[in-house]
Amino acid sequence: MPSSIVLFGPGTGPAAVITSIFSVLVLLVQLALVVWTYTDAKDNSDQPAFLWAIVVFLAPLLGIVLYFLLGRK
Repeated sequence: MPSSIVLFGPGTGPAAVITSIFSVLVLLVQLALVVWTYTDAKDNSDQPAFLWAIVVFLAPLLGIVLYFLLGRK
């Protein structure tokens, strides 16, 4: 039975652990951006909030820039 948990890919060394932690953090930041965009777009946008959330989910950096430039009143 392995003594460590590997989240992504083969390997159990320190590099695999750091990569896994970094990947989870990036995913959490992306999800936080989607939630923030959705809640902000409900209050500050004429377009549907769920569409802006989808745009930010599919293209995080470009999506948030587009939201700031085009989506807010």
